[in-house]
Amino acid sequence: MKELPRLSLGLFPTPCYPLEAISARYGRDIWMKRDDLCGVALGGNKVRKLEYLLAEAQNGGCDTVFTTGSAQSNHAMLTAACAARLGMRCVLFLKKRGVTDARGNLLLDKLYGAEVRFFDTDQYSYIYDQMLALDEELSAQGHKCCAIPVGGSTPLGAVGYVGCAEEIAAQCDSVGHLVSAVGSGGTAAGLLLGAKLYLPGARLTGVSVYPDAFEDIVPQLAEDAAGLLDASFPRTEGDFRVVSRIGGGYGVPNPADTPYIEELARLEGILLDPVYTGKAWAGMLELLKEGAFPGDGSIVFVHTGGAAALFALDLPRP
Repeated sequence: MKELPRLSLGLFPTPCYPLEAISARYGRDIWMKRDDLCGVALGGNKVRKLEYLLAEAQNGGCDTVFTTGSAQSNHAMLTAACAARLGMRCVLFLKKRGVTDARGNLLLDKLYGAEVRFFDTDQYSYIYDQMLALDEELSAQGHKCCAIPVGGSTPLGAVGYVGCAEEIAAQCDSVGHLVSAVGSGGTAAGLLLGAKLYLPGARLTGVSVYPDAFEDIVPQLAEDAAGLLDASFPRTEGDFRVVSRIGGGYGVPNPADTPYIEELARLEGILLDPVYTGKAWAGMLELLKEGAFPGDGSIVFVHTGGAAALFALDLPRP
């Protein structure tokens, strides 16, 4: 990893510590990896990816960065924040879905000076075509653009979460299980590969918040990231599973998750958003109740940020 170009954008390693009150309530050693405290904006999992992706862009002479996501995309907001810090122009191609008022992450996008363009579509292929058209227009004016796909979920982006697994290995003893939300696959891919390299025997559970074939997408991204690192990626039975927590749809809070979000806030003082980390956290605890985390090792929940959504969405009651 040290041989790959990388910018220093976040404050790493992020904290990782046991949740004493939650562990006592659920009768299991539960830790949290606080990537929401990475030091950029309101934090989140995209900064690790952007350190590699934007380094590649700058080395390629790019002065403009494009990316995409939903209207309240945390990835888009963090890309805007990092681009602002680097003096790069940022254009966000966002789906006109969900809350499109100047609240939550959209307010932050504007604060960071990003140009926001909305598209009334469900198809990312259409948005990528629009990126290509603007790329051609700006190139004719002498600019060079970098297009980052949704979530920054590329093999290079996934390398950032190999480093996260390395940090967890140094911070937490006897890790039996890793848990994270899965929305585009790159974070889970990096954790899966990182577990192979630094946490032998640890199993990864991805809680899906988007309807995609992550059972196939995540291992393939991990394998491609391993190729960038010249590392082996041996699969073992049960090393990765995906459970769905989509509920009413992508970006739609689940009423059943609200009590779990409130419980964590009131016992540990930690905030989760209702469409990514809240769904993943609730899914993890329900799996725990069902006995779905065998063994005595610690469960480490990777907090991937997204708190700004709390200021754009209502928490529905069960």
